[in-house]
Amino acid sequence: MSSTGSTPSNTGSTTAIIVSVVVFVVIPLIVIAVKLGAVLCIGKHFSKTLTKVAAVTEPFNDDARFIPLAMVKFLDDMEREKPILFTSHQLTLATANFSIALGSGAFGTVYKGIFSNGVAAAVKVLNGTSDKRIEEQFMAEVSTIGRTHHFNLVRLYGFCFESSLRALVYEFMVNGSLDHHLFKVDRRASIGFEKLQEIALGTARGIAYLHEECPQRIVHYDIKPGNILLDANFCAKVADFGLAKLFNRDNTHITMTGGRGTPGYAAPELWMPQPVTHKCDVYSFGMLLFEIIGRRRNMDPTLGDSLQWFPLWAWNLYEKKELNVLMIYCGIEKKDQEVVERMLKVALCCVQYRPETRPVMSIVVKMLEGALEVPDPLNPFSHLVSGVGESGDTVTRIAWNAVSSGWSSSDVVSNSTVATGTPIMRKYEITVASA
Repeated sequence: MSSTGSTPSNTGSTTAIIVSVVVFVVIPLIVIAVKLGAVLCIGKHFSKTLTKVAAVTEPFNDDARFIPLAMVKFLDDMEREKPILFTSHQLTLATANFSIALGSGAFGTVYKGIFSNGVAAAVKVLNGTSDKRIEEQFMAEVSTIGRTHHFNLVRLYGFCFESSLRALVYEFMVNGSLDHHLFKVDRRASIGFEKLQEIALGTARGIAYLHEECPQRIVHYDIKPGNILLDANFCAKVADFGLAKLFNRDNTHITMTGGRGTPGYAAPELWMPQPVTHKCDVYSFGMLLFEIIGRRRNMDPTLGDSLQWFPLWAWNLYEKKELNVLMIYCGIEKKDQEVVERMLKVALCCVQYRPETRPVMSIVVKMLEGALEVPDPLNPFSHLVSGVGESGDTVTRIAWNAVSSGWSSSDVVSNSTVATGTPIMRKYEITVASA
């Protein structure tokens, strides 16, 4: 009886245990399994979606077979430098199918673009005679300007490198390039001399940054009015780094593989079998200064013989102490005479025939600011009549040393002995070297 009577009790206990297991163990496991399955399904779908998005936004996937591995690696490195990677579709929309051309040059055409957020940009579409040349142009600009951050350098927003489009996207400069303002027929509509002085100083600061303040020295090679852009306030921005190169600080000389620069602005050594240094930019800046002073192109064959080449004419007036003649010709007011004389002397110092006789750009900035007195320059054009540059010449040279910056031109002076200069030259660490 006792065993029979205990059966219902045991059965009830077993049932209770089973129910408890089902409620507290099996059901939660089923719920977890269902949730996990849902997550996996959603994750799989989301992964496919991401793949589709990547295929749309990442131009390199479709173009991988067209782009060399070296270029792919370069683009990956530059992505980490922060420029934005645009697609050809985005730039086509921003430029309204490249309908507004701002200008063109040897390496491409620049179009105005406006993005959906209202930001205006200048889109430079690269072209060239070969894919290799386009790639060189692309890497030159992105690897230099993409690494720089200075008020007087144009800002690179980003780039596009697809099989159908190679382009660079820069900030848009409302007032265009300096040459459009310097060479106007009606001078009354041109920029005032005070503002031109600010533009010259801003340009000098931008070049000084490239030469002396960047982690790696950047030599621009093509300083000229067309490559100086002006923002809404007419502040100067150095642009167009298509010929630029990066160099380690300990490199005092640069190996050239071909001619660079624009005739009329390019330093003599760029066209000769001579060592090249960052001083080639100093020479180009000096030629730019002459055009700022004269508000005309340095070479104008329509004028009389003496006026055809402005730099030589300006030197002759300076040598004869007839600066007033230059001011009248250039339409410069009497109140600006001191500034004009300073700018002219700086220009003459910058275009000295020998690279080692030109000042470094940080010294140029200080002289333009009036913080340093500008020494009387030597005749930079004596080689045109006396054959300077031939072996055995004894023409006096000025070697500029910027001790604080560590960019002494004595690094590039060879076969010369240093002589004692005047008190002013010693004060500003300017030495005279004799061959």
